[in-house]
Amino acid sequence: MKRVDDFRLRFGKQELVPIIIGGMGVDISTAELALEAARLGGIGHISDALVHAVSDRRFDTSFISAKLKKYKANVASSDKSTVHFDLAVLEEATRNHVGQTMQDKRGSGMIFLNCMEKLTMNAPRETLRMRLKAALDAGIDGITLSAGLHLGSFTLMEDHPRFRDAKLGIIVSSPRALALFLRKNAKLNRPPDYIIVEGPLAGGHLGFGMDWAQYDLRTIVAEVQEYLKTAQLNIPVVPAGGIFTGSDATWFLEHGAAAVQVATRFTVAHECGLPEKVQQEYFKASEDDIEVNTISPTGYPMRMLKNSPAIGAGTRPNCEAYGYLLDANGNCAYIDAYNREVALHPDAKKISVKDKTCLCTAMRNFDCWTCGHYTYRLKDTTRKAADGSYRLLSAEHIFRDYQFSTDGKIALPD
Repeated sequence: MKRVDDFRLRFGKQELVPIIIGGMGVDISTAELALEAARLGGIGHISDALVHAVSDRRFDTSFISAKLKKYKANVASSDKSTVHFDLAVLEEATRNHVGQTMQDKRGSGMIFLNCMEKLTMNAPRETLRMRLKAALDAGIDGITLSAGLHLGSFTLMEDHPRFRDAKLGIIVSSPRALALFLRKNAKLNRPPDYIIVEGPLAGGHLGFGMDWAQYDLRTIVAEVQEYLKTAQLNIPVVPAGGIFTGSDATWFLEHGAAAVQVATRFTVAHECGLPEKVQQEYFKASEDDIEVNTISPTGYPMRMLKNSPAIGAGTRPNCEAYGYLLDANGNCAYIDAYNREVALHPDAKKISVKDKTCLCTAMRNFDCWTCGHYTYRLKDTTRKAADGSYRLLSAEHIFRDYQFSTDGKIALPD
């Protein structure tokens, strides 16, 4: 019976354990988690979501408070079009986060950056270009383009000296999205180095509508593989979303996948950035405690725990401090929803916004408990203490279980 360790992900002459830990933001996929994946011979992601806040947390910078101070006079205004990110500060924050992580890397694996296109930051093209450039400058091994079609993202990097050196990949949820990307970027003669095919059971933002349950990862992966075969393109395919055991992963590897991307099980690792009290909520969750909703201002459905504090919160928009989801005109769907509720309840001391959430603030404060479909199975991966709490696991334990387990089994901690 085969196991994950019988396979290898190959980038040229380099061989890696075919396990990739997904890039969960904000700082849920910490540098420590990514570094463990690299040390063990696989690939770990860090995320550049709210990178200023991550830098403040990791390096004691004051980027968030400085931006708030600069735009403090605008806090009461609904017009956020004048609130902009300083590109030099964005570059410094990214270099801090990426640079230190790469400096700390040990082992034969790699570190990638998850880069969300939907973080439009009131200047989508300019800020994305800087995020990509700074990450490449800081030595990142690879960049995974997520949360968007990224039709112009490769063009933003084409003049960088590492454009053809660093590993560049995209996340898609259909062969159509892949075809659009490849057609748009054909003139660059620089195809992606890997394609992550994310299915409907993934955590956080989904590349589907609210009809997500009609789709199946195995089917989508097979369709993408067939498309690449027809197009005579040899690009590694990496399934993601709902791969909970080593046996799940092995099935995809036996059917032509180059690697798998996994994340949900690592949310309860010691190295994960979630506070332990939130990790215990993940352990306790039942299948009925998980929902897919539309409260994200990005327009994408999101999967999360139903008891996430972000749901129904009436947080005042914090764009002067954050503002990562402001579009090119300074608009955000949450601002509109918040202002509507304020107008409807002018005398209320506290309001509740049900249809949207202030995602920047919620993610920064670990109040939006995004999760994969199989989060309710996490309790079966560990042991329960006498006080009712569940034991956290090491990233190495989870990684090794994916790598060596067979027959659908999950190894419990000693």
